[in-house]
Amino acid sequence: MGKKASQSFTIVELLVVITTITILALIAYPSYTSVQARAKATVDMNNLRQIGIATQTYMNDNDQVLPAALTWPGTTATPVLYSKYIGTRKIFQSPFDKRSPSETDTAPVSYGINTNMYAASPGINRNMTSVVSSASTILMAPNYTGDPTQSSSWTGTATNAPNLPVGGAGTSGPQGNGKQINALFCDYHVEAMQFGPSTVVGSFKDTTSNPLGQKHWDPTK
Repeated sequence: MGKKASQSFTIVELLVVITTITILALIAYPSYTSVQARAKATVDMNNLRQIGIATQTYMNDNDQVLPAALTWPGTTATPVLYSKYIGTRKIFQSPFDKRSPSETDTAPVSYGINTNMYAASPGINRNMTSVVSSASTILMAPNYTGDPTQSSSWTGTATNAPNLPVGGAGTSGPQGNGKQINALFCDYHVEAMQFGPSTVVGSFKDTTSNPLGQKHWDPTK
């Protein structure tokens, strides 16, 4: 009788332990996912910083002229940023981009350059010396369409890195539960920007070109 009671107590005790572990796991999971998201945002920001440094070095060697659109990441046959200024293609792939990484010429490229950098008007036609307010003008950011959590939303490659549309891309930001996105500015600093406002789908918040000082897309202001 005492033996049966002891066995029953052990089973109940085991169930209590399992329930406690499950509850603790449920409590910890949101924190774990939050830490993962912050880590991805940090890597994404670091990628943009490294691309910014490489771009600045490239332009120092090329009279402050941006590399050509679409092919600016560079290939094995036609080096641009890769492989002279950046030694690995993984820097060009955001951690939010779920495509398989590669070190080939078809490697994913997750970032795009502000299309105004290549336009004649309102733009600078690739001449970075013409940027009026470098600390306020967006140069580069993650480039995707639709939902950034879907692999199919990311289409850029080493030979086809589409320009970043004025106002941003996609329907939500890749970080901060869809509310934030990292951006590289023309003075090569990187910051996390609010994605939105919700009334303007696919835009970065605070992108008005006037008054001067607000974040904007027009390099001539």
